[in-house]
Amino acid sequence: MISFFRQSKTTDLQRSSTAPLLTLNAFFDQHYFPHAKATKRLSYHDWSIYNTHMREQLGSYTLDELTNPVLDVWVREQVVKGYKRSTINKHIHLVNRMLNLARHWGHIMGYSKQQQNLKKLATGDYTQRFLSETEIEGLLKACRANSNPFLYLFVQLLLLTGARKGEARCMRWRDVDTVKRIWTVPRSKNGRSRRIVLSSAALSTLDSTRTQALHLGLPTKPDNYVFTNPKTLTAYHSFYAAWFVARDRADLSDVRIHDLRHTYASMLINSGVSLYEVQTLLGHSSMQMTQRYAHLEPNLLHQRTEIVSKTISSLSI
Repeated sequence: MISFFRQSKTTDLQRSSTAPLLTLNAFFDQHYFPHAKATKRLSYHDWSIYNTHMREQLGSYTLDELTNPVLDVWVREQVVKGYKRSTINKHIHLVNRMLNLARHWGHIMGYSKQQQNLKKLATGDYTQRFLSETEIEGLLKACRANSNPFLYLFVQLLLLTGARKGEARCMRWRDVDTVKRIWTVPRSKNGRSRRIVLSSAALSTLDSTRTQALHLGLPTKPDNYVFTNPKTLTAYHSFYAAWFVARDRADLSDVRIHDLRHTYASMLINSGVSLYEVQTLLGHSSMQMTQRYAHLEPNLLHQRTEIVSKTISSLSI
């Protein structure tokens, strides 16, 4: 619990005489979360973060009491508890968003130097994990031996397409055009639809998935999910339980499902595919996101310099 003293209600922050003096809990429950449910695709993330990391720790403070000294203690306590800085930054983002909306909606009036947006913690260089061919082979073998009927096919499809786990998990048969070899994701991470080009191996994986579904007595009509949970007859909520078992069995405890997407990108770049093409295949909205893989190009760049080298050398004879 935060042991920081509460500040006096007599501050330089001028409140509207008609605005209610809300606690953070009241603001979240009555104003912020209803707004998030209406405007955000994954509002349950906010619900989970708030109830786990803010409701007890900050919820009894009124909005004008949530000054930087109070919030800095809240951040520091999370660091002491051992939370990853990237995780804490997600919590900081949410509290900043809530306070900004509180100002926008008139629940906090005026401006105070003691209530500025929190700065995110430095996280260092972005770390990526790429699987080698041997590791991929071991992982797929462990997934195939897993009791989950679709884990092997799910992981194989991610490796063959670079898709995000949520895109594959919510994939329906109607989203796949086998003639044009295109998988259309109705709504991707950026809120827009995107198209994923399917290789012959990816199409074969989908054929195997359909065969497995039929073997389990699951429907495969256009509106049905490709990876239908046999117990709930709807999309899997996640593959984490089965994934952790298979990952540990393959001695890859440091590998995340999202690293399959990184591996797909690295294999493309190491095979000479340009960053622009990788950006298109991954569905990145900007080249800046794809630049994270630029360090994989040195050998390819050395080869490219030889193109000019040969030309100039021939002219210098």
